[in-house]
Amino acid sequence: MLDIKKIRADFPILNREVNGHPLVYFDNAATSQKPSQVIDKIVEYYTMYNANIHRGVHALSQEATDLFEASREKCRAFFNIPTARQCIFTSGNTHSINAVASGAHVFVKKGDEVIVSAVEHHSNIVPWQMLCERVGAHLRVIPVLDNGQLDMKAYHELLNPKTAFVVVNHISNALGVTNPVKEIVAGAHKYQAKVLIDGAQSCGHMKVDVQDINADFYTMAGHKMCGPTGIGLLYGTEEALNELPPYQGGGEMIDQVTFEHTTYAGLPHKFEAGTPNIAGGIALGAAVDYLNEVGMDNIAAYENELLVYGTEQIKSIPGAVIYGDVTDKAAVISFNVEGLHPYDLGTIIDKLGIAVRTGHHCAQPVMDRYQIAGTIRASFAFYNTKEEIDVMVQALQRAVNMLS
Repeated sequence: MLDIKKIRADFPILNREVNGHPLVYFDNAATSQKPSQVIDKIVEYYTMYNANIHRGVHALSQEATDLFEASREKCRAFFNIPTARQCIFTSGNTHSINAVASGAHVFVKKGDEVIVSAVEHHSNIVPWQMLCERVGAHLRVIPVLDNGQLDMKAYHELLNPKTAFVVVNHISNALGVTNPVKEIVAGAHKYQAKVLIDGAQSCGHMKVDVQDINADFYTMAGHKMCGPTGIGLLYGTEEALNELPPYQGGGEMIDQVTFEHTTYAGLPHKFEAGTPNIAGGIALGAAVDYLNEVGMDNIAAYENELLVYGTEQIKSIPGAVIYGDVTDKAAVISFNVEGLHPYDLGTIIDKLGIAVRTGHHCAQPVMDRYQIAGTIRASFAFYNTKEEIDVMVQALQRAVNMLS
């Protein structure tokens, strides 16, 4: 059992009001809120340790380097990454995906096929379209069933000797549905295809074991797991990372530079050109500490309680339609009320202090699949409560009455 009152006290923003009402924050799929332990770590860095890392012999540089690398080790353990050198710091999940896609020409050749799913975020579609255009490969799409789950029969039929890369999210940001990533990876590997799993929506809500999933690449977003913005992680197998060329050139990622030839540093620095987000990296370690203290199993169980309760309450609203209404999903409810535009409902309940996301959620193909303009997305975190869900549902009912 979680002490929700104690947990909520760790998040300063939950004490504020919006439009004269207590904040109800249900936009966690876009970004999570940050506990004081993370915020304080950012302040501490700039107050006590501010210096560039890996480059100085003076005390501040060495202290900052130690803290930054200690955070890398915390992330390594948190995701069960085999070695710290396979834990690449990036600016975020989108950066991580682009870092792989930009160099994926070493894996994908002219005439090959790249498979994506129909429930991907734009950041896991567009980079692969760009890759296919560069090398002359073909993009193939796993269709989605009416209930929001991937059509796995169709996926296995798409796989063939031309399949070179498969990219799928672990959890759909638009629907909350959890995809069978282990089955997806195993199927792709039968054809020696590489696999990238987008873990933006899973990394702060469930226990992720990259070795168990067995993908060649796995990406994470720090700001969706109680960490700061501007920091993310890229995991890759050593074989895949060693074959992948660097995404950017500059300081830190080099071994030797001459005007005739440059050699690159080993992992992880090969992919970490320039001064990184040092404060963000250190604070991400604090976020990992916090999540470990609360317990990922506890978080997953409690958020599932919120999902079940929230689903029941939203279904009580006349005309409510939930997309991706399955049992195997994260605490995300994507829904509409028949005859009403999601933007109108979202705008009205914002006046009552309730933060939800409306629109296509950077997943336009998902909306096209259901022939809708967008949805209201209520996404919960372990610091939310059932009482807040009641407040949201009452506000929605009030908004429906106003617009009907």
